[in-house]
Amino acid sequence: MRTNLRNVLIVAGASALVLAGCSSSSDDSSEEATAEATATETTEGDSGSSDPVLVATTVSPITSIVSRVGGDCVDIEGIVPEGTNSHTFEPAPSVAALLSDADVVFINGLQLEDPTLEMAEANMRDDAVLVELGTVALPEEEYIYDFSFPEEEGKPNPHLWTDPGFAIEYADIVRETLTEQAPECADQFQTNFESFEAQVNELADAIREDQQTVPEGQLKLVTYHDAYAYFADNYGWEVVGALQPSDFADPTPSEVVTLIEQINAEGVPTIFGSEVFPSDVLAEIGNETGVRYEDSLRDDDLPGAPGDENHSWLGLMQYNFATMIEGLGGEAPNIEAVDITSPVPDTANYPQ
Repeated sequence: MRTNLRNVLIVAGASALVLAGCSSSSDDSSEEATAEATATETTEGDSGSSDPVLVATTVSPITSIVSRVGGDCVDIEGIVPEGTNSHTFEPAPSVAALLSDADVVFINGLQLEDPTLEMAEANMRDDAVLVELGTVALPEEEYIYDFSFPEEEGKPNPHLWTDPGFAIEYADIVRETLTEQAPECADQFQTNFESFEAQVNELADAIREDQQTVPEGQLKLVTYHDAYAYFADNYGWEVVGALQPSDFADPTPSEVVTLIEQINAEGVPTIFGSEVFPSDVLAEIGNETGVRYEDSLRDDDLPGAPGDENHSWLGLMQYNFATMIEGLGGEAPNIEAVDITSPVPDTANYPQ
């Protein structure tokens, strides 16, 4: 796994601070005081930590994954409001205060949240940790460039989290990082990670099973935003095209014509839009081609509201994959049967 020198040095320093903070400073020689201190340490060890690690996160799928691994050993504050275009999001000046207090900042990286990254680098403490999950998880030679993220502009497609395998990789990086910050919670982080990994693998198996019900040659995606490139590559799907240009402006007439030609040539049964960013252009393309328009997908906005059972990475991807497979003429009983219930309460703050 790749990491950068800043992270190595910061993690080492932060670990020393945490270990020092966990040691007893009392010199009281009485047996009663010793017993009381021992009982206090035992109680704190059971709950994880008397002073939870303060973690800042960016997009809500990452917030969900961090919360699932961290449990009650961490306090998590999301930065990017749900339903916001994370590619163009500019954090408010007030976010600087959170970043200056945070022990760990998890971002996706791969140039998704550059303004937030710049603010973090300018305001974080020297002993705090900044982790770019996607940049750590994905070797540069495996970067995907496409319609929405052309190589000549230098920004790779950053949507690793829509692929179950990368979601597990993110969670493992989170587990490793938090363990360095709060080693007394290592067992809890490991247990939480393993339960998440098992559910994600169950979902992955269900996807591979249910996608076999799609008519042969029809695992093709036309989307508003190309958020499934890595998933498609790993699961044998084809991304035919995406409406949203690299500058996130409205597509030009020539780009619309090209996409219509692709849709007609490929014979896709459904084109997939976004519930968060409705597209009149994509709806019109559906009318023009006679293809069904499904406008309910999300890529970084969790379904439901904070506290709802489906307001999680698992809830998001269960809905998206079932919707895509059914939209392409298949059935998704195995995906829908996956139990997405979390054994770890999600107490993260998701800005709305």
